Amino acid sequence: MRWLLPLLCLTLSLNALASTTPATSSRTVDKVLVLKSERKLHLQQRGETIKSYRISLGKQPNGAKQREGDLRTPEGFYWIDWRKPSDKYQLSLHISYPNARDLAKAKEAGVPPGSMIMIHGTPLDEEYPEWFFHTLDWTEGCIAMKNDDMREVWSLVKDGTLIEIRP
Repeated sequence: MRWLLPLLCLTLSLNALASTTPATSSRTVDKVLVLKSERKLHLQQRGETIKSYRISLGKQPNGAKQREGDLRTPEGFYWIDWRKPSDKYQLSLHISYPNARDLAKAKEAGVPPGSMIMIHGTPLDEEYPEWFFHTLDWTEGCIAMKNDDMREVWSLVKDGTLIEIRP
């Protein structure tokens, strides 16, 4: 009888854990699709969206990134090629910008293409709460999301995943 209460507690806690686990945990994300005009990031498997998130973009959200410092988010096909915890922005996934097309355009224009485009979280800032960042385009060309969303994307998206960024 003494073991019945601990068993009941264990069963209830396992049920609670199962209900808070994302439904996508058993599904493999094979593509990240970003629709800049909608401010949405979609996780996809075989062309089907399995989870979507609201995002923020560069301070100049219209048009594709053309050069370093233009505050635009790139457009095209890239890869999530590495990740790291970020001192400033929680977690971050690196996007393989610039691709060959971006390099050729920048070379033709005689400008540096830029680099270090990431998907990352928002700063923890006492003056500006997370919701403040989440409601506007504020990055230097990266894709930003709420920290809870970023933790989920971090766990679901593996290095080597295709990312397509559309206007």
